[in-house]
Amino acid sequence: MKISNNWLKDFIKTELKTERIGEFLTDIGLEVEGIEKFESVKGSLEGIVVGKVLTCEKHPNADKLKKTTVDVGNGKILNIVCGAPNVEAGQTVPVAVVGTKIYDKTGNFFEIKEAKIRSEVSQGMICAEDELGLSDDHGGIMVLDETKYEVGKNFADYFELTNDEVLEIGLTPNRTDAMSHYGVARDLHAFLSTNQQKSTFEKVSSEALNSEGSHNFTLEVENAELCPRYIGAVIEEVKVAESPSWLKDRLKAIGLSPINNIVDITNYILHGYGQPLHAFDADKIADSKVKVGTVKKGTKFTTLDGVERTLNGSEVMIKDGKDHPLCIAGVFGGAQSGVSNETKTIFLESAYFNPVAVRKGAKLHNLNTDASFRFERGVDPNITRTAITRAIKLIQEIAGGKLVGDLLEEYPKKIEDNYVIIRFSKIEQILGTKIHREKVKEILKALEIQVLNEIQNGLEISVPAYRADVTREIDVIEEILRIYGYNKIDAPQKISFTPVKLSANDQDELENNWARTLQSIGFNEVMNNSLTSVKDETDAVKLLNPLSGDLAFMRKSLLEGLLQNAVYNINRKNQDIKFFEFGKIYHKKDKYEERKQLAILVTGRDVAENWLQPKSAVSFYNLKAYVKFLLERLGVDYKEVALADDRFSDSLAYEADGKTLVRIGKVSPVLLKDFDIDQECFYAEIELELAQQLRSGNALKFKDIPKFNKIRRDLALLIDKNINYQDLYQTAKKNKSPFIKDINLFDVYEGKNLPEGKKSYAMSFELLNEEKTLEEKEISEVMDSLIKAFQKEYNAELRS
Repeated sequence: MKISNNWLKDFIKTELKTERIGEFLTDIGLEVEGIEKFESVKGSLEGIVVGKVLTCEKHPNADKLKKTTVDVGNGKILNIVCGAPNVEAGQTVPVAVVGTKIYDKTGNFFEIKEAKIRSEVSQGMICAEDELGLSDDHGGIMVLDETKYEVGKNFADYFELTNDEVLEIGLTPNRTDAMSHYGVARDLHAFLSTNQQKSTFEKVSSEALNSEGSHNFTLEVENAELCPRYIGAVIEEVKVAESPSWLKDRLKAIGLSPINNIVDITNYILHGYGQPLHAFDADKIADSKVKVGTVKKGTKFTTLDGVERTLNGSEVMIKDGKDHPLCIAGVFGGAQSGVSNETKTIFLESAYFNPVAVRKGAKLHNLNTDASFRFERGVDPNITRTAITRAIKLIQEIAGGKLVGDLLEEYPKKIEDNYVIIRFSKIEQILGTKIHREKVKEILKALEIQVLNEIQNGLEISVPAYRADVTREIDVIEEILRIYGYNKIDAPQKISFTPVKLSANDQDELENNWARTLQSIGFNEVMNNSLTSVKDETDAVKLLNPLSGDLAFMRKSLLEGLLQNAVYNINRKNQDIKFFEFGKIYHKKDKYEERKQLAILVTGRDVAENWLQPKSAVSFYNLKAYVKFLLERLGVDYKEVALADDRFSDSLAYEADGKTLVRIGKVSPVLLKDFDIDQECFYAEIELELAQQLRSGNALKFKDIPKFNKIRRDLALLIDKNINYQDLYQTAKKNKSPFIKDINLFDVYEGKNLPEGKKSYAMSFELLNEEKTLEEKEISEVMDSLIKAFQKEYNAELRS
């Protein structure tokens, strides 16, 4: 949001420089992101003087150039070569002397220098209107009235030029009260007045109006919930024309293009006071009746941008007496009822529309206007009359309008201020410091928050309706701190806390444990938005009132967000990625489902390139190892099962207690192509709630370090190629022997010297009896039972 310093001074008087104002605004939460200069005429005509052409003759070496001598005052005569066809001796003209900067429309400039043009010396430039930024006319040099312009005078002295400094404020969406120059000035004054800084601020009020005669217009608000307050005025004999320079400069300073005096006045009120207005051509309102309500679904309506839109029947509409739509209320006007150069009578609207209804209408038609931006967040319902009366005054002064009859108004139920109770003890608790109670009351008064009653340890207060974001005690405390000054709160020298023992029933403890584990092995945590767009809307949860089309659904998976993180890094030459995210996913099947997961994504190299280790691309098995490392901390049994998932080209799942605990897969090439990723990515997701349930049911037990040594035995098995190691592993785990402590696959061989369709697995088994040293007979019994099981279930053979 752009705030003009000149405009701001209309509401607050202070001797502070713009830079200092910017610092104070930033301190109170209206962060100033930059300050730029504005000039109504670029360069402010600096270096341009009034001159008189003494002589003018044809250039000896060029047919289209003329050689002139020009008196620029104080007896100084300049030789200037000019290419304008209308230059003649005796003319009074604007002259750019050597050193002057001439700007074009884009803000670029060139500097006038003494030079030779076709062998003739030129010591300046006689200027055209467009070269000075006064108009687009380039038909020839600008010829001045010699009776009004004095030779040698600065040309700028004859113009009311505007020089301004514009503050760019990064306004947060909740601060609708500060979405205007008046609102910013009010907030700035609250800070200055409570922090020993001189400033004068006068609260605005309605203008006294003089009306003539009467009108036959009527007003009907069909639904007061959609439009709690509406005011209309009929103004005749308006002359739609170009706005005066001061008004155009105000709008240009904040980046708006002037249109005509009526539209410019509504924009001036909008950005000056924060109240959107709309002007209709009154002669185009059928039956001289204005209605506020809805229209039938499917009704066609052409907006000011020339686009025909189909209404869905939920939009708040301004209609005429025949129910023809004139405007999407609070959003965008209609092409048929807008003000044009032929307009003689206008119907001026100032209203307070339901924020939710305006937001739905704006999003439905993908419209984002200055008016809707404010109405969606809640404008001040008590400035509605003030805004329209000030606009009427301006129309009378600038457009010659005549107010006819009384203002039309519907305001059946006043929008009340917010009632809040604040406690001094709570203020001290939140701020970590004690603010004198009288100081608290001083700040509240400066913020126009009324103290209704003093109670024990607190205050009953009334928060003005224009602060739609201040409805709770904590909101008021934030306001007090904002004006008191964040910088006045000292950071504590030490932090004291009482450590809390986390039990196995605490899921946060599990998440923190896993997060620390992943970070310790090189992973980085990411956080992504839960709102996204989806290609397949099956089972997707759609928002009723989305911010945009890209944020219309709740995410169905954490994978897409991690892929976006990956491609962002890959495009910046960071191709070795280990990411994890804790987040919720959402589905709508028979009912709404919400689950929390830990998602892991790896791609690129597993180990950074170095002289000691070869380049190694991360693989499916690296990710599988990471997942198993985490699951070891759960202390639960799980089994590996096949997984069918369109997101993956290769995949598997781990099941525990009959439920899917983990899904692991190689991201499919189709999905990678959608994200423009050219390298393999591997993804895993762990169901956190299930993991917590399994974990909380297992009591951890500590054991002594065994007094006896483990025994290792190896088996080399010849098996069919279609048998997986996981099958063998699960068979070994089912063995009844209590001595088997660890199972591992240390070699796989396929190739020569093996029968067709066979492969060799070499497995190791660690055996331990914690009570005594294992005897060879006991070891043999365990190994024989394993061999028999492998032979029976998989027709395995021992390799010698």
